[in-house]
Amino acid sequence: MIAFLLGTSASAQELKLSDLVDEALKNNPDIRASQARIEAAKYRIPQSKSLPDPMFMFGYQNEGFERYTYGEMQGAQWMFSASQMFPFPGKRSLKGEMATRDMESLEAMHDLLKLRTAARVKELYFDLFLAYRNIDLLQDRRALFVRIEDLTLARYAAGKAMQQEVLMAQTEKYMLLEKEEMFKQKIRSLEAMLHAAIGREKGPPLGRPVDPVYQPFLLDADEALRMALSHSPEIKARNKMIEAADARVQMARKEYFPDFTVNASYFNRTGDFKDMWSATTTINIPLYYKTKQEPAVLEAKASLNQAKQELEAVKLMVSAAVQDNHSMIRSSDKLMDLYKTGLIPKNTQDVELALSGYATGRTEAIVVISRLKTLLDYETLYWVQFTEREKAIARLQAITEGLAAGPGGEKK
Repeated sequence: MIAFLLGTSASAQELKLSDLVDEALKNNPDIRASQARIEAAKYRIPQSKSLPDPMFMFGYQNEGFERYTYGEMQGAQWMFSASQMFPFPGKRSLKGEMATRDMESLEAMHDLLKLRTAARVKELYFDLFLAYRNIDLLQDRRALFVRIEDLTLARYAAGKAMQQEVLMAQTEKYMLLEKEEMFKQKIRSLEAMLHAAIGREKGPPLGRPVDPVYQPFLLDADEALRMALSHSPEIKARNKMIEAADARVQMARKEYFPDFTVNASYFNRTGDFKDMWSATTTINIPLYYKTKQEPAVLEAKASLNQAKQELEAVKLMVSAAVQDNHSMIRSSDKLMDLYKTGLIPKNTQDVELALSGYATGRTEAIVVISRLKTLLDYETLYWVQFTEREKAIARLQAITEGLAAGPGGEKK
């Protein structure tokens, strides 16, 4: 089997994707903030359905300004009253429904945030894996460049090659070292981004990712799209927003009807004067409905239409994302098979033949170096397609909870 498919470099510890995802779902600040928003929204539900606070009034009424006339004059009295406002029937339940739908929308968006966070962690993980794999490839192929350098030195010492060939081989070797250092810097950058994604402020290096297992993806594009539209948390959230907007339309229409305030009063008097009481009901009159209630209904209807259009926009975005990522998976499968079964084996043979030819003087050094660089490019492109495929699967899993890859198989 081709060496690049087998070789792995030593690492102090193995980094498992499942551990990173679990830590991110537990500690990511955005997820924790979203959970706090949901808790706050839950507390708003009973508040929205509750009656307004009752009002209590107490005071004293005196006759004249000359002296305190309590008990002496009929109109002198202590007054106490209590009132309670009752919204028109149906308003409280509609307010509760609005708050409930808002909370359910937040819950659906929370599910979406968790899926997107998991997808973000997976993408960074696969990028980190690719950086380590590229270093492996450079280290594996460095031996061939050293072999070319030794051959050029030997041929130069024998007077069969020019010094330019030696310099060319040495330059290519040093360029591999340059690329390796660039990938090491990329590893440090990816580790910093992973720390942020999993909610870890700082810590030791994360270690080397465990080699991902090739996942067959058996769904066709139409089936994947159908599942996405059925299970997407973002679509669920938009539907809840529509329900909340519809409740607001009904609530705005209810504002055409008056609310009622019931008031009970007690008047305390002494002496020859009997205590008194009263009971009254007050209603508000929607007299200015043309400039208040009617525009409120129109505003609520416009918001409902906005929510419906936003749902359609989300469906189009989900559809485009599914098709884009599904196309990426299928394209990567074909390219990986092409690299693995065709280009890499053939170029490996070509490099060996070129090295043998150069050793005997039948091939020039630039041809050998060019073919070896082409082999390295194809090996690199194989793993680029592998990681892009895994990232596309992760993005599809983030679009909907119900969409998942097939069972894990052997590494392709």
